[in-house]
Amino acid sequence: MSALKKLPGFSRAPAGLEWTVLRRLPMIALAGTVLCIAGMFAATLFLDGDPVSIKFATTIKIVLASVVVLHWTVVFTAALLCMIVMIAKGPAYVADAYPLIDSDRPAR
Repeated sequence: MSALKKLPGFSRAPAGLEWTVLRRLPMIALAGTVLCIAGMFAATLFLDGDPVSIKFATTIKIVLASVVVLHWTVVFTAALLCMIVMIAKGPAYVADAYPLIDSDRPAR
């Protein structure tokens, strides 16, 4: 006995934008991370010397670290959304019948 029964006569929805986005997400995640790390290195190399520059460089590093975490969160959320759309476009399943005590009229 199968745990899941497919709905007879149901056809799957064609694949759409979710596969394109899902394939590009690793490169998007890598590019965003590399750009932020490059900004951190640039702040370290070009802003040193007096204490005001060092403080500004530290502020830039903190902001870019926050941007990296935000970027990863957005990429993860987009991947999760693509997976949800793929599951929703999959085959439909029939639940097991559940006899109701009271349907359209009260029981006697």
